[in-house]
Amino acid sequence: MQSLIQTLELDLGERSYPIHIGPDLLERADLLLPFIKQKKVVVVSNETVAPLYLGRLCETLASGGIAVHSVVLPDGEKFKTWETLNLIFDALLTERCERNTVLIALGGGVIGDMGGFAAACYQRGMPFIQVPTTLLSQVDSSVGGKTAINHPMGKNMIGAFYQPRLVLADISTLDTLSDRELKAGLAEVVKYGLIRDPEFFDWLELNLDKLLARDKAALVYAVQRSCANKAEVVAADERESGERALLNLGHTFGHAIETGMGYGEWLHGEAVSAGTLIAAELSCALGWINAATVARIEGIFVRAGLPVWAPRLGVERYVELMSHDKKVLDGKLRLVLLQAIGKAVVSDVATPEQIAAAIEARCTAAGCN
Repeated sequence: MQSLIQTLELDLGERSYPIHIGPDLLERADLLLPFIKQKKVVVVSNETVAPLYLGRLCETLASGGIAVHSVVLPDGEKFKTWETLNLIFDALLTERCERNTVLIALGGGVIGDMGGFAAACYQRGMPFIQVPTTLLSQVDSSVGGKTAINHPMGKNMIGAFYQPRLVLADISTLDTLSDRELKAGLAEVVKYGLIRDPEFFDWLELNLDKLLARDKAALVYAVQRSCANKAEVVAADERESGERALLNLGHTFGHAIETGMGYGEWLHGEAVSAGTLIAAELSCALGWINAATVARIEGIFVRAGLPVWAPRLGVERYVELMSHDKKVLDGKLRLVLLQAIGKAVVSDVATPEQIAAAIEARCTAAGCN
């Protein structure tokens, strides 16, 4: 398996960091120890991941003489709150952690986001390491330094840009991932092909069955290619003043679905899948892509087992929830739309009527809630 290990560098000058991708990386003390200067770390995980992988990570760290303290949080998007975040701060203070104590986030996107936000806040910034254990977190949320918690009125509305020192994506952890979570992660993988990498989209159409079967070589390639795309975008636009916003294809509609349905009812990737189809419908209505392209996009999400129809929240509710989106500028909603497979743009040209029609077009299936 050694040959499957890939390493990327996210270039942010003095804050650059490596992204290691491959199987059995939790046993690689040589990859972790150079980033731990104090002989004490705090690992933040959840009730699902900790029984599977916390012991293995602790053994690896102990082999390097590192004392490990852990915080095990409840699992789920609905716990991405101030109250849960305070459990991390309670542990950091109880263990008398210092500014140079390392926090390790071991888990999926919720753990990575909360662990990173806690690290950004504690004593105004402590080093942290991302050890993502879901496909979605390996290809997206662990890379790029976005950290946040949710608010009842909007997803990820309270947070900070704060980069990790290291990302360790052990694809062996995907062996225990549920089929639903694996499929949800594929939504973010497909996104990279849609927004900037048409050759990768072609590869995904040819290799989707291998990914669903958890073929390790295919997974390593998909994670590596996704991270490479994200690393290039983040290096050029760390704080989302321009190109980085393209990474949010489907997310404005998707976040509305997650918030409107109640956090945790729809997985993030499921909501992004349906949201991407709304964005595709709108792009088609604007004359930027044709119906055949919409059908091609729908086809890959259907093959991945992801929803392509959105829940019936009502257009007014969608618009209300989308008004809290972080891409709203001067009161005007900007959306990530497609001009072709592999070419996305941020645009505010769509009229309210066109947006409403696109939402309704994806809420007409018999299976919609």
